[in-house]
Amino acid sequence: MGSSCFAFFGILLLCTCSASPPNFVLLFADDLGFGDLGCYGHPSSLTPNLDRLAAEGLRFTDFYSTCPVCSPSRASLLTGRYQTRSGIYPGVLYPGSIGGLPLNETTIAEVLRPLGYATAVIGKWHLGLGHNGMFLPTKQGFDHFLGIPYSHDMGPCKNLTCFPPDIKCYGLCDINTVTVPLMQNEVIKQQPVNFLDLERSYSDFATNFITTSVEKKQPFFLYYPSHHTHYPQYAGIGAAGQSLRGPFGDSLLEFDNTVGHLMATLERTGVINNTLVFFTSDNGPELMRMSRGGNAGPLKCGKGTTYEGGMREPAIAYWPGIIKPGVTHEMASTLDILPTLARLAGAELPQVMLDGVDMTDILVKQGKSKREAMIFYPVDPSEKYGLFAVRLGKYKAHFYTQGAFHSSTTPDKDCPETAVFKAHDPPLIFDLEADPCEHYALPVDTPDIQSVLQQVKTVKEQFESSMVFGESQVAKGTDPNLEPCCNPECSPKPSCCQC
Repeated sequence: MGSSCFAFFGILLLCTCSASPPNFVLLFADDLGFGDLGCYGHPSSLTPNLDRLAAEGLRFTDFYSTCPVCSPSRASLLTGRYQTRSGIYPGVLYPGSIGGLPLNETTIAEVLRPLGYATAVIGKWHLGLGHNGMFLPTKQGFDHFLGIPYSHDMGPCKNLTCFPPDIKCYGLCDINTVTVPLMQNEVIKQQPVNFLDLERSYSDFATNFITTSVEKKQPFFLYYPSHHTHYPQYAGIGAAGQSLRGPFGDSLLEFDNTVGHLMATLERTGVINNTLVFFTSDNGPELMRMSRGGNAGPLKCGKGTTYEGGMREPAIAYWPGIIKPGVTHEMASTLDILPTLARLAGAELPQVMLDGVDMTDILVKQGKSKREAMIFYPVDPSEKYGLFAVRLGKYKAHFYTQGAFHSSTTPDKDCPETAVFKAHDPPLIFDLEADPCEHYALPVDTPDIQSVLQQVKTVKEQFESSMVFGESQVAKGTDPNLEPCCNPECSPKPSCCQC
């Protein structure tokens, strides 16, 4: 604790910022690709608030999530540990899932609360509901929760309105389950959720949370895992029809509008200069949705795959007076957010094996990353095969490759589910600086590449020797009785669960 406190006060003195602990706002988009934002080169996206954060903050070019689908990447973000350790695999959790993020895992909120931080989450949880709501955010270190406990497509949406005045949601979403609920803490407020008013509710809730925390002179951690831009896209009056990209663009614009409201609240309450705002996304774009599915820019494939398009994400860090405007090519990950926030707050790190590293030097000094390697696990990891790929420096080696239905419809034959599991010995190796698209595998018979491969294999062996797979929470299965219902005694279920 002493060294952490020293580091915290050292940063404060270095940056001449407030003597009070810093606040943290963590923005987490859903299924947003590397090439979807205006500041990352998309020609028709309308994202003025995120573009402003990028222009006045630090934009990352080499930032990674830990999994190409939702639940595992969220577990890693909040715990600083690969999802294989916490058991959030294979795939994702469902409305009736028996398991969830184990309560013995330590989240960012649980790291910060002992220091007096107020903590809140708005939006998509997707780390389990469980019996009597045992895995909800209020059981995982958060004081407040307003949101949907899982993905907003995990319920019938055929007759729900996604755009005004009464444009129905595109597709069927999941059927034969309860309609998607809006929950506040552990109580269902609305079922089904009203998509047209949802973002306004989140914005109002977050504004009140920030304002109240400032009035109490209490440092705060606000986590906003948005539903945007996951299928089915939706947007209310303020964004519907306002972009050039159709439904996807309107959904993205609504997310950006909420970011703008949060930034305005930070400015109005006078804490903008003592708040780190960090933005990134959970995984790559769902290319199977075509124009409704996002864009990976120059990167290969998308959601569901361990190619760059599946796990390399846009990321922005913003903190006026502390973080200088610029672009960093240093390698970093969602895993690194927990140890970084702990360092900045002067908090104790969890006494477990962490996979994240402190990236304060990148943020404050635009210095070098402490991260030497990035590990790529598939949606369905196993001890039999282990990791699928390793990035070491500028090189990435694929030991196994496999396509995914999430990345179908693209002309690249390596992306869809028809690209079956394939082992590579020697591994495919790419220079991501010269070839971020992973188009041109390097010849492995040169001395230089042989040396790189040996280093990669050493990293692989050392990492896998330290990996202990946690009990799979997804494999515990589902129980329809655990699906949230605002009228639990009603019949017939699930259609009667409306209020």
